[in-house]
Amino acid sequence: MAEFIGDDLSGARFEGVNLAGARFRNVNFYRAVLRGAELFETEIDGDISGLRINGVEVAPLVEAELDRREPDRARMRPADPAGFRDAYDLLERLWDGTVARARRLDPALLHESVDGEWSFIETLRHLVFVTDSWVRRAILGEPAPWHRLALPWDTMPAYPGVPWDRAARPSLDEVLDLVRDRRAVVRTVLAGLTEAGLAADTTPAAGPGWPPSRAYPVRECLLTLLNEEWQHRLYAERDLDVLESR
Repeated sequence: MAEFIGDDLSGARFEGVNLAGARFRNVNFYRAVLRGAELFETEIDGDISGLRINGVEVAPLVEAELDRREPDRARMRPADPAGFRDAYDLLERLWDGTVARARRLDPALLHESVDGEWSFIETLRHLVFVTDSWVRRAILGEPAPWHRLALPWDTMPAYPGVPWDRAARPSLDEVLDLVRDRRAVVRTVLAGLTEAGLAADTTPAAGPGWPPSRAYPVRECLLTLLNEEWQHRLYAERDLDVLESR
């Protein structure tokens, strides 16, 4: 079985190629063109925009269906400070239910990967990284806010001072202490959020790190936080279905 890991195949031409059963992870299909494609029982997960299948733009149809399945999903796109506070309150309640579900499992299972994805503990560690990056660094201007257990996404470029310990095996309670601390930070930011503050840009944080040191719209930073929290809880629930069967 051929493997392509870290290869640059941009501009490549594939013709008469059999990709049945192939698996793609962290791949960039920007402006890719597929003609005569056979997409039978194919699963695509990711950031999808501008995708056209047989002349039909797919993303708006997918977004509408996802909102229909999960009516609360639309609340993750708030328009004002009160909406952001409401969305974060909802996320906390949803995550409380997911954590309660995880607690019923053998603690060892919370370190297990399902189908190559992050374990439950790693998912929570990643959300600590998200809050440290987009709230503490981007919005609050802390140059190096990351806890040693904060976990970046797997293909992030290395930045000085940003932790990246995939081998760590903290307990659920240890990670939840971090999560509660970060939630308190977010609640403080949201409590003081005004219309003017939401429409403003951040002041660039000093030094290297993630996100890179430049100004960002406060609204986009908070939307990133909401999206990450929403999506990763869905992934965690999906994987808990599998872990409960083991």
